[in-house]
Amino acid sequence: MAKIQMTTPLVEMDGDEMTRIIWQMIKDELICPFVDLKTEYYDLGLEHRNETDDAVTVESAEATKRLGVAVKCATITANAARVEEYGLKQMWKSPNGTIRAMLDGTVFRAPIVVRGIEPCVSNWKEPITLARHAYGDVYKNAEMRIPGAGKVELVYTAADGSEQRELVHEFSGPGVVQGMHNLDASIESFARSCFNYALDTRQDVWFSTKDTISKKYDHRFKDIFQEIFDAEYKERFDAAGIEYFYTLIDDAVARVMKSKGGFIWACKNYDGDVMSDMVSSAFGSLAMMTSVLVSPDGVYEYEAAHGTVQRHYYKHLKGEETSTNSVATIFAWSGALRKRGELDELPELMAFADRLEKATIDTIEAGEMTGDLALITTLENPVKLSTREFIQAIAKRLAA
Repeated sequence: MAKIQMTTPLVEMDGDEMTRIIWQMIKDELICPFVDLKTEYYDLGLEHRNETDDAVTVESAEATKRLGVAVKCATITANAARVEEYGLKQMWKSPNGTIRAMLDGTVFRAPIVVRGIEPCVSNWKEPITLARHAYGDVYKNAEMRIPGAGKVELVYTAADGSEQRELVHEFSGPGVVQGMHNLDASIESFARSCFNYALDTRQDVWFSTKDTISKKYDHRFKDIFQEIFDAEYKERFDAAGIEYFYTLIDDAVARVMKSKGGFIWACKNYDGDVMSDMVSSAFGSLAMMTSVLVSPDGVYEYEAAHGTVQRHYYKHLKGEETSTNSVATIFAWSGALRKRGELDELPELMAFADRLEKATIDTIEAGEMTGDLALITTLENPVKLSTREFIQAIAKRLAA
């Protein structure tokens, strides 16, 4: 059987630990037997990032701008323990944060809904899409350990040399301090991405921050969203029969729990990180959520919304059997292949992506699944499969 042809490569960003193992299995079993896969490969594994002083992360983002579509494996964000474990030169920043900042996009995350995996929140009937701002805040922060008594200030020095100062805290003893920033231009891109995505999918947009406490930082987000909506989108939303509204983050959480779903929830960077995990877990599993970074100029980066599954990786290294859920990583590949096919006008490649997703869902709905899903499914007598067995079961359906 002739393989489906590609014309433009995908940017392939390899990753770490158990997801790196799964990454290769997916390519070997689910993609390369059917597609003449073309990728521009970048190894974003922690060891290689350390060897290149993290230059490889920047190179992968530049390649994504050039080629338009990327697919990324989960990667380690280093902490002190990882620095010691891997003998790192320094505590490298989150590769996701670096890539998101360079692409200036918005991350859209939505649960993969499968029969037999019912949401923990009984009134959730439709997927909730998380729109996560992809620049700044804690992911591009500056931090300092304060050794003792003293004064910490925010200082802005203008181009003409004039200064503005704001007292952060008068320390009487040791402590810590953190500085964060964001950009009007990035917030504007975030707002337009959310409103455009809402019009494309005909879903309401909820946006939430904590402007009652953060009266300048968060309030700037609120003001920009409202200004752009009123000037550019209100009439289009009215015509589409959808709405935009702003509320506080704590109010949004309460409303979300009582909603039926079926809307876009726009959040700042860290809020979106946390809330997407809550939504995905409540819909079934952290490994059952799609994630795509969309830049204002139409560049797409697909990834799984979860981490590197460290615990399973250590079992794998010992030769022990694992049952790791690969669904989100499979959907990252299918999403990237579909978008590549759409941009290059390759209907066969788009159809293959659809078939790959259907084969994955059909496998689960037939009662064949990984351990995390077997624990929560409402299907009777599920069969728990190992990591490789699950991927092979999908491959069998895909081939058929």
